[in-house]
Amino acid sequence: MRFLPLLGGLLPLLGLVGAAPSCNHECNRACWTSRFNVNTDYENEWPVTWVTRKFPTCSHETPQFDFQITEVDEWVGPDGHIKKGAMLINGGYPGPLIKADWGDRIEVTVTNRLKTNGTSMHWHGFHQLNSNNQDGVAGVTECPIAPGTSKVYSFLATQHGTSWYHSHISSQYANGIVGPIQINGPSSYPYDTDLGVFPISDWYYDSAEHIVDRMMDPNDPFLKGVPGSPPPSNNILFNGMNIAPNGTGGEYARLKFTKNKRHRLRLVNTSADNTFVVSIVGHNMTVIETDFVPVEPYPVHQLYLTVGQRYDVVIKADQEVDNYWINATLSSTPLCGVSLNPYPAAIVSYEGADESRLPTNHGLPAIDQFCEDDVSSKPLTSRTAPKADFSDTKVDTLSVTLDVKEVNKGISKVLWSVDGSAIDVQWDKPTLEYVVEGNFTFPRQANIIQLPEAVKWSFWVIQNNSPSPHPMHLHGHDFLILGRSRFPANPLVDPGHPILFDPVIDGPHLNFDNPTRRDTTVVPSFGWLIIAFEAGRNPGSWVFHCHIPWHMSQGLSVQFLERVDRINDGAIPNLMPDLRDRCDEWRKYADNDPEFRMKKVDSGI
Repeated sequence: MRFLPLLGGLLPLLGLVGAAPSCNHECNRACWTSRFNVNTDYENEWPVTWVTRKFPTCSHETPQFDFQITEVDEWVGPDGHIKKGAMLINGGYPGPLIKADWGDRIEVTVTNRLKTNGTSMHWHGFHQLNSNNQDGVAGVTECPIAPGTSKVYSFLATQHGTSWYHSHISSQYANGIVGPIQINGPSSYPYDTDLGVFPISDWYYDSAEHIVDRMMDPNDPFLKGVPGSPPPSNNILFNGMNIAPNGTGGEYARLKFTKNKRHRLRLVNTSADNTFVVSIVGHNMTVIETDFVPVEPYPVHQLYLTVGQRYDVVIKADQEVDNYWINATLSSTPLCGVSLNPYPAAIVSYEGADESRLPTNHGLPAIDQFCEDDVSSKPLTSRTAPKADFSDTKVDTLSVTLDVKEVNKGISKVLWSVDGSAIDVQWDKPTLEYVVEGNFTFPRQANIIQLPEAVKWSFWVIQNNSPSPHPMHLHGHDFLILGRSRFPANPLVDPGHPILFDPVIDGPHLNFDNPTRRDTTVVPSFGWLIIAFEAGRNPGSWVFHCHIPWHMSQGLSVQFLERVDRINDGAIPNLMPDLRDRCDEWRKYADNDPEFRMKKVDSGI
């Protein structure tokens, strides 16, 4: 395959087309243009529309092509209660919807108006092929954006579906720096109406910084005698809305259905800790996409949604005209999140229903999945990992443990370690800067794993030696889920010993032939997960981490450093000036501003 240099990276030549009339309509959602459809291998070809989307794009709005990041010490949140240390995008929560078409270029200027914090913005799930410097991970792909400065993020939407964006510096996104993304494209199942992105998130009245401080303090845990335990969330929000648990403020989020029509709904879990079983009373759902991966449609009556995951579903409005509850049910085990709102819900209202009346049918209780996500989906674009390249006798393993470690004389912290090391990045010296300088003597705590250039497939066993399941997310790639151990129903009372991968017993049950593929999945309590991804195609440093921001702050991450030869050969356009400008601004701010109070006390990512 030949490649053509273009702004934002090297594009497959066969994917270069101008904007073309879409053949996509309610009777044929699989088609996109005459050359592209839902079966197109999006990792190797995609339409290029030559359209740059800046936000907001509505013609009647005053052009304002940047996200203004601000903070409010005490902000009246969506449910009417005060949130401390809120961080907002353009004054609201969640941030503005980014809506584009498959193949568009997305351009967003992020302006930091925070008082004493750096910031960054990560575009969750986007592969950023040959644009690692747009991935937005402070201390890895860039220095933080200093207060009073801006960064323009520019990248191609080579995938289609549903996602979100969020800050990727410490635990900031739990303070409110998040927003939805909708990339229009083909679908594996027909529908009449696209209802758009519907994020579901936990909500904390306390600041993320204070929560992390207590979680890292072995002497002041939220749950007595359990260092590192998180607090319960104060509420669960649907598209940034809900009533307060005590009924004193806020309102229910509401979706609109049209009788006998098929509705596409884009679900995203943008939480810090809580995971949910999502169901709609009286309605089934058809899954059509998982984490930007189109799949063969399959019906479900409920969906487990862990932190960072996305599901696109189609729902037929085949019930009587009325109001129906959308339930986000919490597990009976506290290990996948606890909330002070025990029965979070939103509402579906059919056109013509009396919206002044709340639904009366609460439906059957959801089946408790005990933190176990679905790995039964079958991607439309097939990937098969070469079984011959997987060595039963020598498997690369990432071992996850929870430790109390002395970090300074007399000072200990609760940390999540991978192979004995909790990640601790340098904001003023990101990984990419080391690489472009030709310096490969990385600090041990950077947790860098340099992938061999000759290796096409990379196989990893994630061994979890703790009772906490972790939603693991990989940047820059999708991964194949080859297998995992069982999920214990109650690991707090029945943990036994960590279940280790046994090549003899477990090896024959691994699935190498087009298994579930996505960018976020759960490693079981006291168990293992085996993933594989294609290495060598996307130069850069890609983090692989638990998506619970508390655990990120405590160190649960590694970096996969891929194709360093191509990084320095110009595969990533504008890498040097982008790094230099942002890092010069950050170092100047951090070194000279007397108001700088945000001393790094956690991992930094």
